[in-house]
Amino acid sequence: MTTQVTDHRGGVWSIAVPIPDNPLGHTLVHLLETDRGPVLIDTGWDDPDSWDTLVAGVTACGFALADLHGVLITHHHPDHHGLSAKVREASGAWLAMHAADTSVVRRTREATPDQWLDHLIAKLAAAGAPDDHLAPLRTARAGGGGRRMPGLRAALPDREIGPGELLDLPGRRLRAIWTPGHTPGHVCLHLEEEHPARQNRGFGRLFSGDHLLPGITPHIGLYEDPAESAGEVADPLGDYLDSLERIGRLAPAEVLPAHQHAFTDAGGRVRALLAHHEERLAQLRTLLSEPRTAWQLARAMEWNRPWEQIPYGSRTIAVSEAEAHLRRLVKLGHAESVPGSGPVRYQAVDGVR
Repeated sequence: MTTQVTDHRGGVWSIAVPIPDNPLGHTLVHLLETDRGPVLIDTGWDDPDSWDTLVAGVTACGFALADLHGVLITHHHPDHHGLSAKVREASGAWLAMHAADTSVVRRTREATPDQWLDHLIAKLAAAGAPDDHLAPLRTARAGGGGRRMPGLRAALPDREIGPGELLDLPGRRLRAIWTPGHTPGHVCLHLEEEHPARQNRGFGRLFSGDHLLPGITPHIGLYEDPAESAGEVADPLGDYLDSLERIGRLAPAEVLPAHQHAFTDAGGRVRALLAHHEERLAQLRTLLSEPRTAWQLARAMEWNRPWEQIPYGSRTIAVSEAEAHLRRLVKLGHAESVPGSGPVRYQAVDGVR
């Protein structure tokens, strides 16, 4: 096992914790030294090799696992939150997360595995997914396959990360910035301290989780949001675009993301992502010159490979992304559902195609 640890100076390290069978390769778990002991930012996927790598990484940074004071979770996804329970059990460290993502974790723990598969099947059927895509899910449902879904027993945090909060980390100035979009409770963490290199333009360093990555556009799909059942329709893409603009105004000297590598010019990356989504929304309005279901729209969208080459699981993710863009267009008044269609089809609104 090779442990990849990077010293970012100023009491900040990153540990590359592997994600099994995933093209992303690893999650960059960051370690921040404080006067009460080190704090982790995210933990990595719950897997034996990932755990061994994380423990070896903490040791390589000069600490023992028992030294850990706390764990800050940028968001609830299993490649970030997966090992949190093991870290807490082994070290006694507290866990902290934004309340919106804590709600997701709580609902996931309270639901039976079969309920989540039922939900996914119903959601995909409503989006117009064909029977050949639904069949494996129905087979898994019949055979109890939902019990193997990741994150079903994810740890509930001990503390809440409040938006704008200067976190209680003696000797450090780390401020939480609520950046919903990738998840409803995603947070970035701004280290409000002079950059060790000093020549970098901007102020401080930003632990950006999955919100801002140097070469990847984060997945923006629909939230699993209880507010929807109360009649309030969430707009994840709108949330993400607003959050991006907020981070652009922050102008950190360096970004320390959870995937790929550290980078500068956060403002330039923000502008590129805003332009990407503006272009994608324009393309979708053109595609909706004829009515389409969310599945049909996903099939017609431009991806990094032809639809026929996209793996089964990634197609489900692609449909969720199409739905998030559809919801944004509907909220802006640029698209509408076709009355009486089932599965629901959408079309561009006259005058904005």
